[in-house]
Amino acid sequence: MKLLITGGAGFIGSALIRYLIEHTDDTVVNVDKLTYAGNLESLLEVSDNPRYSFVQIDICERAALDQVFTTHQPDAVMHLAAASHVDRSIDGPAEFIQTNIVGTYTMLEAARAYWNTLPEPRKIAFRFHHISTDEVYGDLPHPNDEPADCHGLQPRSDDSTTIASTLSVIASAAKQSTEQTATATPRSAVLPLFTEETSYAPSSPYSASKASSDHLVRAWLRTYGFPTLITNCSNNYGPYQFPEKLIPLVILNALAGKPLPIYGTGDQIRDWLYVEDHVQALYTVLTQGTVGATYNIGGHNEKRNIEVVEAICAILDELVPRISVKIDDISQSAAGLQTDLQEQSPHARTVAPKIDLQEQSRPVQAGSYTELITYVADRPGHDRRYAIDASKIQHELDWMPTETFASGLRKTVQWYLDNHVWCQRVQDGSYQGQRLGITI
Repeated sequence: MKLLITGGAGFIGSALIRYLIEHTDDTVVNVDKLTYAGNLESLLEVSDNPRYSFVQIDICERAALDQVFTTHQPDAVMHLAAASHVDRSIDGPAEFIQTNIVGTYTMLEAARAYWNTLPEPRKIAFRFHHISTDEVYGDLPHPNDEPADCHGLQPRSDDSTTIASTLSVIASAAKQSTEQTATATPRSAVLPLFTEETSYAPSSPYSASKASSDHLVRAWLRTYGFPTLITNCSNNYGPYQFPEKLIPLVILNALAGKPLPIYGTGDQIRDWLYVEDHVQALYTVLTQGTVGATYNIGGHNEKRNIEVVEAICAILDELVPRISVKIDDISQSAAGLQTDLQEQSPHARTVAPKIDLQEQSRPVQAGSYTELITYVADRPGHDRRYAIDASKIQHELDWMPTETFASGLRKTVQWYLDNHVWCQRVQDGSYQGQRLGITI
């Protein structure tokens, strides 16, 4: 099978291509514009493989897409190309409208025109797999919410379906490690999850643009009979992730002795999915999924942001204990961050690390990386909780994640420790870890 993959130089796209070249006999055509988050170094291990080729184009350029389809004659499309960072979408929504909505429309039309030229057997076998996000659903009730705060986010008329799905997820989680089950069961047992039937309620320019693209894909299926599939995934993490996202940002900031910024109180909850689990699920959906279906892909790992940061610090404390520092260095770093934030937003605030400022000048043996945690003003419109019900893909396609959060996070931290050259080259670009998404 020959696959055309858009956004293949990005975090998830590159992981997907590496998986396909290593574990299948498929041929891959990577279409990527190479924006700031696209990095061909993430594909060095497969770049010389005869089953891999790369074409640098913008998915909004219809003529260029038509040429790619004509030249490469793919059997399926896996559409991952998207602007994806919420903070950037707050600062500059236009790019997200253009790439995620107009780009998806252009891809659909180019793929449909090509599909209409195929002989009947190939036309029947063709698939257009659109990769989306759980953020299109908005947010869910939070454990800290009062019952009245949940409003319409409580299970609707399909209470029995939601409860049954929730219990199914809990049962599945129980088969995994004790650590994972202990994390997933208490929250999932009493609070609703996103299902494939959950109504869309996007909160940010990013999630609204992805919701729009999902609607386009479904419309092309219904109106034109175009064979589409949609997957909505939870928060991905793993090797090669651009350091504007929480986990790599915290790892690299910690290693550099910089403050570890936590939005608000850090109680926002996300379901974390190891990227290599995700790409295996994507391929399973492409090859086994039902045309027209939507599948939610999750990791069964609900964690508060502050828990994620503390877990990273614990692993770093074990693997690379901090060297001796002066406490006033940490204080100055936090003060510098506070100044930067106040210049960008009048309501920005920070809480200094928990240190004894009376002993600023005394050299000390550094303690935990958690001492670098710094609380900053929350993101505008920040969703409080996401949680995926992945029972459909488990029951219909027999897919479940293989990594617990503990095992996946340890692999991730170790990868960043072992690949400092890649990290340095990425950080030499336009993004230097600065706060985004507060200039509204």
